[in-house]
Amino acid sequence: MTMVVKGKVGESIPRVDALDKVLGKARFAADLKMEGLLYMKVLRSDRPHARIKDIRTEKAEQMPGVVRIFTHKDIPGKNRTGIINKDHPVLADEKVRFIGDAIALAVAHTEKQAEQAIGEIRVEYEDLPPIFDPQEALRSATLIHEKGNLLYERDITKGDVEQGFAESDIVIQRTYLTSMVEHTYLEPDAGVAWIDDEGRITVCASTQNPHYDHHEIVTSLALDPSQVRSIQATTGGGFGSKLDVTVQCFLALAVYYLRRPVRLVYTREEAYLATAKRHPLIMKYRTGVHRDGRLMAMDIDILGDTGAYGSYGIAVAGRAAVHATGPYRVPNVLVRSRMAYTNHPFCGAMRGFGVPQVAFAHESQMDILAEELGMDPFEIRLLNAFDRGSETATGQILKESVGMRECLRRVRKQRDEMQKVSAIPGKLVGMGIGAMWYGIGNTGVKNPSSACAELDHEGRFTLYTGAADIGQGSSTVLSQIAASEMGIGIEDIRLIRGDTALTPDAGATSASRQTYISGNAVREATGNLRKSVLAEASRFLEIPPQELTMEDGLVKSMKDGEILTTLEEVTARSYSEGKQLRAEGFFDPPTTNLNPETGQGIPYATYAFACHVADVQVDPNTGEVDVLRVVAAHDVGKAVNPSNVVGQIASGVAMGTGFALMEEFVPGQTRSMRQYLIPTVKDVPVVIPIIVEDPEPTGPFGAKGVGEPALIPTAPAILNALAQALGERIYHLPASLERVLKACRREGSS
Repeated sequence: MTMVVKGKVGESIPRVDALDKVLGKARFAADLKMEGLLYMKVLRSDRPHARIKDIRTEKAEQMPGVVRIFTHKDIPGKNRTGIINKDHPVLADEKVRFIGDAIALAVAHTEKQAEQAIGEIRVEYEDLPPIFDPQEALRSATLIHEKGNLLYERDITKGDVEQGFAESDIVIQRTYLTSMVEHTYLEPDAGVAWIDDEGRITVCASTQNPHYDHHEIVTSLALDPSQVRSIQATTGGGFGSKLDVTVQCFLALAVYYLRRPVRLVYTREEAYLATAKRHPLIMKYRTGVHRDGRLMAMDIDILGDTGAYGSYGIAVAGRAAVHATGPYRVPNVLVRSRMAYTNHPFCGAMRGFGVPQVAFAHESQMDILAEELGMDPFEIRLLNAFDRGSETATGQILKESVGMRECLRRVRKQRDEMQKVSAIPGKLVGMGIGAMWYGIGNTGVKNPSSACAELDHEGRFTLYTGAADIGQGSSTVLSQIAASEMGIGIEDIRLIRGDTALTPDAGATSASRQTYISGNAVREATGNLRKSVLAEASRFLEIPPQELTMEDGLVKSMKDGEILTTLEEVTARSYSEGKQLRAEGFFDPPTTNLNPETGQGIPYATYAFACHVADVQVDPNTGEVDVLRVVAAHDVGKAVNPSNVVGQIASGVAMGTGFALMEEFVPGQTRSMRQYLIPTVKDVPVVIPIIVEDPEPTGPFGAKGVGEPALIPTAPAILNALAQALGERIYHLPASLERVLKACRREGSS
């Protein structure tokens, strides 16, 4: 056991998995190989909306190397998946609802043979009218799903919105649009499945939630949970899309019948075709303000396109509604947020769950109001920003850890210094602000996490967590929390994660929840284990436990720091007496359900806050936008690993730049990275991160989260900077070269 603690909370240390990844030792799902491996390919619909009349597989079954063809008729359990509502078939049965719907699976001895077999399957369709517009979907008599084309509606009402507008001196109304966005994670969806030594169907896949995968596999195969094991492979990015099952149920179905290992790896084109996208939203904002700058009323209508299936559409509609007012006090609020089915690719979770979209709208409104009032954009935000004691649109009183004003002040100081930079001749320059708030965890529902900590007979510490690290660094952060609580070095922690046979359920890696929620579960588990160790030491040392402490893997006296015994000695004595040192931890944030009619309630236990300022230059002749710098201040509660926080902020700015300026998935046109623009190193601005720490009392060591908040303010800041540079505002994201040129021409003509 090391005698010097390294990796305590607050220290910047390398990620625990960094070396294996750098050396190429980490095994991603597509790296897994085993004897007798078979290969799978998926037949997908080429129709957006059609009834399936017949699926003919006879010719495919006779192809060389083909082991078996699977259709919906082979599914022994329920042929429906979905994290919130079960509306997505594993394999299409009655209908296909978008181009890309999975219809059949071919398993063969080689990947090429499986691909050839797919080409010989014949599907007879009866075409149905497709719907591609969410507004049309809500009017149409054509039903995409039997229950109708409205997936969900969330309303929030507070005060008297019409009275608020009557008392306003200025009222502005605008409509904002965002486009569908593809996640474009580095590693396409992949997995391998086999029968393990205990006879379980085992699926190892690239995923953000192995316990959810386990549930969906069990349900589709009608098996006892003990008969299935789900493991998270080393995962090369997810950003939300890998919350939905992709390869998991396909692989498990094949192994259920064949009892042989099977591999499925999506091509990039298949990932673009068949996986979740960011929801495009239509957002109509009416905002009223008093002449002194105080916000008086907001009336907001949000309509989203969830595509063919629900996925996380309910969560996005709900979170968008809660966050639609921005991080500001508004006494009178009316929000209507709806999500409609269409025959587009299905939309699901993507970094921010609808908040990046509404932040673009509410921050544009704030800048327009500031201009109308002749106010500094920072002043109107500071005047209205949340503080301790503020009431949100859902009636929640913010009591602690409300760092919004501090973020604004810190960024404003940087902004004032940046204004001294001179413009380049022939370029238009602008500087813009974007602010945001983000509820940590799921919205107004139970959202628990569990963890387990154990010391073996030699004093070696093992932490068990179901939390999936998808590159964001949760394995490192949770290990640091455990190390600090246990008083040991991070190198002394053996981490076992993301395996349903070994680890407790930590919930999804989404909604920026793992540091706060799983961090609390880990701290409780480790704290309970620490108490057990001190109780054992107290017993054989004959010293009251309150007079003992643990530091550097040693049991010491609280009075003078004298070393009394070692962790190894305590555990050895305990195990010799048949006492196992193992403890569990659990945490579920204190939230309440939102009132179904008014939306009032406590949707989140804590919130992250942030403000970005972007410095841009525009070439009015070409429409080219260069984002030079982004200053980004984030209230994270407590930075468990400051370098990891900086990394999240920088990556969020990079992704936010793409969301602002170039990323647009067009169904039917965008087929691969050839047609889809994402930021390169030349597009990413200089990022000046500012970590604000306003501790959250209910968080582990005061921590909250930063994964999704890091993205959200960037696009609003860039679009506000563009408006300043162009003298024209763009209301449709992304602000592509074509849209910027149009704005330049409008300004030039005026």
